[in-house]
Amino acid sequence: MLTLGVNIDHIATIRQARRTVEPDPVAAAVLAELAGADGITAHLREDRRHIQNRDIALLRQTVRTHLNLEMAPTDEMVAIALDVKPDYVTLVPEKREEVTTEGGLDVAGQMPRLTEVVAQLQNTGIPVSLFIDADPAQIDASAKTKAKFIELHTGSYAEATDEVSQAKELKVLASGCQQAIAAGLRVNAGHGLTYWNVYPVACIEGMEELNIGHSIIARASLVGIERAVREMKQAMQGKF
Repeated sequence: MLTLGVNIDHIATIRQARRTVEPDPVAAAVLAELAGADGITAHLREDRRHIQNRDIALLRQTVRTHLNLEMAPTDEMVAIALDVKPDYVTLVPEKREEVTTEGGLDVAGQMPRLTEVVAQLQNTGIPVSLFIDADPAQIDASAKTKAKFIELHTGSYAEATDEVSQAKELKVLASGCQQAIAAGLRVNAGHGLTYWNVYPVACIEGMEELNIGHSIIARASLVGIERAVREMKQAMQGKF
């Protein structure tokens, strides 16, 4: 059954805009779980623009579904993950000047480093997912690192401006999902998914979890996080 991971980064974005204590992303995670979220995702960036170390530590203590820590494959972040022990880690590319993650990891171009990081984490019982574009070479490289999961970057699909382009990108995602499964990888997806475009991705055979943040938090600012999470789960079933 396809599950929903709710990314709570932008609750922290609002808090950090005033460098205050509210809204608390930990409280948001609790409410999201009560509303039916199957997991909580948080990205601890190197510049700490939203999620802070304190948040990750408290999320580890309070999340009752599973905690997915998104992070760059740096020594600092590996040390934090080994200390906090999230339920799994998603390795993502990171540039300080970007507004949000702009594309997938170049696994093929960073094989030695990523293989090392995957081993460090998985040898201590923390499964690793690699956030990649649905490119055959990147999928093959991901399997060679021995990571347990990949997360397919859905940005190109989400940004498609017409039905033909959207259908083309959806086909790329579906093909990538099948290639990954055949290579022994488990498959998640995310980036740019909204209430209005999520259903076709949710229908891709073999997809396990969708990680969605901005659209849910944007809607939550108007209707509350519990309703926003419930409605996203309905959208994933084609009922929104």
